[in-house]
Amino acid sequence: MENTTTNFQQEQKPVQYAGFWWRFLAYLIDNIIISTVMWILLIPVFAIFGISMYSLQQSGANLDNDPAFIGSIVLGYSMVGILSLVGTWLYYALMESSKHQGTLGKMALKIKVTDYEGNRVNFGQATGRYFGKIISGIILMIGYIMAGFTEKKQALHDIMASCYVIKE
Repeated sequence: MENTTTNFQQEQKPVQYAGFWWRFLAYLIDNIIISTVMWILLIPVFAIFGISMYSLQQSGANLDNDPAFIGSIVLGYSMVGILSLVGTWLYYALMESSKHQGTLGKMALKIKVTDYEGNRVNFGQATGRYFGKIISGIILMIGYIMAGFTEKKQALHDIMASCYVIKE
């Protein structure tokens, strides 16, 4: 007599790692989103700065060698750079460590960031992965290119943060 008991264990699908071009496309999508948000936030700042510059010039102020004016420009650009870095870091780290396990670009392409066991990465890992991208880029982008050649399609920053990027 045959055993009619059904085995309810699910078959596990083999993991499909997201290769270089999938990740690059997600990066492009994310950069479009980040750039759009940054411009929306920065246009009013630049407008106010431009209006104040125009007002100062109309009042006859000579700003060519004014240390306070030059310092304010340097400070302004520095603040924009710092806010851009912090905003981008938080976008990547918070999104990749969230329940979605990826940025909007990754979600659009149905890829996600996992730890080596397939679980969601924590904020620290996502932060390490983000700042590891700086190293991946500094060495002539070789850290990024590695994703096209490693067995599990890992870039240098993925290896540093003990992560995979997989297809859902």
